[in-house]
Amino acid sequence: MADAPREVWITGIGIVSCLGEGAEAHWQGFSERRIKIDAERFAPYLVHPLAPLDLDKQIPKKGDQRQMEPWQRIGTYAAGLALADAGVKGNTELLARTDMIVAAGGGERDVAVDAAILTNKPKSANPEAFLNERLMSDLRPTLFLAQLSNLLAGNVSIVHGVTGSSRTFMGEEAAGFDAIRIAHARITAGQSELALVGGSHNGEREDLLLLYDAGGYMLRGPFKSVWARQGGMVLGSLGAFLVLEARGHAEARNAKPLAQLSRVVSERSARPAGAITAVLTRMWQSLVPQPSAGTAIISGATGAQPATNEERAWLKTVPDIPVRATGSLLGHGLEPQFAMNVALATLALGRKKLFPPGDSSGVEREYEGSLKRIAVTAVGHWRGEGMALVEAVG
Repeated sequence: MADAPREVWITGIGIVSCLGEGAEAHWQGFSERRIKIDAERFAPYLVHPLAPLDLDKQIPKKGDQRQMEPWQRIGTYAAGLALADAGVKGNTELLARTDMIVAAGGGERDVAVDAAILTNKPKSANPEAFLNERLMSDLRPTLFLAQLSNLLAGNVSIVHGVTGSSRTFMGEEAAGFDAIRIAHARITAGQSELALVGGSHNGEREDLLLLYDAGGYMLRGPFKSVWARQGGMVLGSLGAFLVLEARGHAEARNAKPLAQLSRVVSERSARPAGAITAVLTRMWQSLVPQPSAGTAIISGATGAQPATNEERAWLKTVPDIPVRATGSLLGHGLEPQFAMNVALATLALGRKKLFPPGDSSGVEREYEGSLKRIAVTAVGHWRGEGMALVEAVG
């Protein structure tokens, strides 16, 4: 007879966003419905800018700070917060056994180099040779049009001493929920005892805004909450890491659980009309077959269509469950969005209450009841669907 799957506890969270850093800043921000938008710098696009961080607190060496681009600094900072929250930071014996799974994009482009090449290439007598010469001489060895995606994991290892196994996943929202799904699966199967999992995103980038607008995914004009948009994302700069731990391992070192990560599932539908609603129904039934009092949903809805409208249609099939879409306050962070929402679910369960609605469209409603479990949804702006069940412990 096979051993029963082991419980996975969340013993640490590290989060940074436009609302600030850490649990208290985010709880206050959501409690006050604090929306921070920069509508000027990248007009007509909107962004949720990262709150100022004292990098010295988590990245003490100036040399380390200088060699990182913003997305790496954001993630390394958030990872340090998570390790400290779990009581793991600075413990070399534990850090040597901490497995790391990071969700990251391709890194940031050097916009100045891009602009110089695009300006001067048409003027060159031999445009192809000019392009090759500039790419060879102007880009650092760590760039392949953008930075290597595993640089974040490397910097977390260097700065914080995390030296267990390391994996980096690429693939936008799907990378984020699969990173957590696989970390969870490895712990339940006995292949890992302690894991640091998460990612980071710098939404304040001209290249990303142009990229997603070319696909028709960006919101233009006045700000609206996620559910009130006719279509379009508002990017946010954020970092989110979780420390996941086998229950027995946590108990042996007297670590207290913040919540239990009970299950994580993911799919990738071809997305014909109605597919997202059907996928969410299947995942919900596998996680919460008989929802009871104290159940809520935290949604990673992006505002992009038709994905957001199909998730909204699914929510109508579970009308008694209170819903919160965090993107209305934080913006959309792609790879780390799922880890951020699992962390926010953990905060709510720890306080035994749900934060107020951030939307007046009717999708979200006031809820003052008890809180025992939260389903976290992730519907990628163009591909990938995931869901996790986070439950209170004790």
